[in-house]
Amino acid sequence: MSVPAWHPGPREFARARVLHFARSLGVATPADLNAIARADPGAYWEGVSRFLGIPWSRPFERALDLTDGLPFARFFVGGRINYAAACLAARSEGDDRAAIVWEGEEGSRATISRAELRHRVGRCAQALRDLGVRQGDRVGVFMPLTPECVVAVLACGLVGAIYTPLFSGYAAEAIAQRLNDAEAVLLITADGVQRRGRFVPMLAIAREAAVRAPSVRHLLVQRRVGHREIGWEPGRTHWWHEIVDPGPSGVETPPADTAADDPFMLIYTSGTTGRPKAIVHVHGGFPIKAAHDLAMCFDVQGDDRVFWLTDLGWMMGPWLIVGTLLLGATMVLYDGAIDYPEADRLWGIAARAQATVVGVAPTAVRALMRHPVDLVRRHDLSLIRALGSTGEPWNEAPWWWFFTHVGGGRCPIVNYTGGTEIGGGILSGSTVQPNWPCGFSSPTPDMAADVLDEAGHSVRDAVGELAIRQPWVGMAAGFWNDHDRYLETYWSTWPDIWRHGDWARRVGTGDDERWYIDGRSDDTIKLAGKRVGPAEVESAATTHPAVAEAVAIGVPDPLRGEILVLLVVPTVAAEAGDALRHAIADHIAAHLGRPLRPARVGFVREIPRTRNAKIVRRLVRACYLGLDDRGDVSAVENLSALEALREIG
Repeated sequence: MSVPAWHPGPREFARARVLHFARSLGVATPADLNAIARADPGAYWEGVSRFLGIPWSRPFERALDLTDGLPFARFFVGGRINYAAACLAARSEGDDRAAIVWEGEEGSRATISRAELRHRVGRCAQALRDLGVRQGDRVGVFMPLTPECVVAVLACGLVGAIYTPLFSGYAAEAIAQRLNDAEAVLLITADGVQRRGRFVPMLAIAREAAVRAPSVRHLLVQRRVGHREIGWEPGRTHWWHEIVDPGPSGVETPPADTAADDPFMLIYTSGTTGRPKAIVHVHGGFPIKAAHDLAMCFDVQGDDRVFWLTDLGWMMGPWLIVGTLLLGATMVLYDGAIDYPEADRLWGIAARAQATVVGVAPTAVRALMRHPVDLVRRHDLSLIRALGSTGEPWNEAPWWWFFTHVGGGRCPIVNYTGGTEIGGGILSGSTVQPNWPCGFSSPTPDMAADVLDEAGHSVRDAVGELAIRQPWVGMAAGFWNDHDRYLETYWSTWPDIWRHGDWARRVGTGDDERWYIDGRSDDTIKLAGKRVGPAEVESAATTHPAVAEAVAIGVPDPLRGEILVLLVVPTVAAEAGDALRHAIADHIAAHLGRPLRPARVGFVREIPRTRNAKIVRRLVRACYLGLDDRGDVSAVENLSALEALREIG
């Protein structure tokens, strides 16, 4: 599309925190802020700390230190901050304001004030200390997204422990692998959880994982679904309601004295080869980046309620928790399936919680837009002022559905992309820039982002590697116990430049400039000398009326080197067969050119995805080709979809 779908108006300009921040630094626009960050990242982040009122227990001496090189940049040197204490600090808005609004799949609901959250975290922190957890110890958190989950992660931070968030759908082996790598001393979990009305035995999974992880000395268990039997060694397994809830009320638990560059979280990213990578994030990094992005891109303020569909094991879970609390806003949490018991569940939660910002992955929109739009219209979503999306590239039909029916055409979709290693976003939309379908208005104000060719030269109007030229707050402090792998993964392509692993495009100039992500660069398909991202093929495929979803992969061919294979989930009304295969292939050719016509089109019932809705293309390719070594599959939510691919390949 050659024109924006949405322009900001006087209301957006008047309230925008990003513009108030710009004026505090003597400039006027997000682009001006970005110029400061590119020229002097230390000055930029010193300004952010001052503008957001980050509560340091001891002021920092230098905003940025590059003594150890750009890959190991240190921010806020000499500063002391305990991120959990900072999140829980009293605010001028008052402690009676809601910190958490929560809903469970079975219908349970709770609203927790900032004051109550502070007391709960203090009691939990004392319970952790009583269990022998000390500063620097690692703790696994394998929980559904409940208020107790938030309490647990903040309590770890308060005592100075380093927590590892674990997807609530992980199997025991995946959990044990991460617990062993981190040498965790405690695993916090729940007795179970409900998904689509069925019981998922989280405690049984946690017990099995703990048996395989000798460093784990204790399990702490939330009674989420009412099971009474623990079934593991007495004295090593403890009910939350017995050792946390009865704790003293109103007693302030002193926070651990932690430095800005002390770790608070190890969060694992899964790869298709080798063991998962343990990203190290620090007290004075990830939390401040999260608050910055929510403030500058989504314009989150103290009266906002942010509902993001996520899980603790996805970066967006910790991001939502720390970002909203540091800004004095309210997080809206949902623990359950998006379309259970009815397909309007998501919109009902947003309406009941009075959400002002609603964020989802494009996959969720593709799933929900199959249902009648009346399911959206039956709910009052008039308080929403910004929509958010992250996790994967959009295609236009679901983007417009989300924009038109959920946002009513009056709200921007703040498209947001970055990564676990980034601590937040690299590219984003905002509430004060034109909103382009499927695209990003600019880099987030703090990021010196660029698009590079193979020689490391900046390119425009062409596909290249997404890269970052300057350090930022929130960047990974390395991999846990793996210095060399961190450098090899992100810093080895060009000197002192972060290579993110995404194909990106930067087009237009001035107010018409926008950026696009075309998928992972290691997913690239090369056909007849032309390089194409799978997302481009998939977007073209989903414009065919018989295609609900699609995944594109390149597979070896003895004559042509590589051919394009497209796997399609047909719509309910479509008749899968050879006629439709040819029609879809011709449709792709008409959109992208004859050289990009798929050599094969196959039909599948579902596409394999991670729990945070990303398509696992490399695993799709491995299963399609019948390869035995698929690598780590622990993050895949629907493993049966992977196995079904072996019958198609």
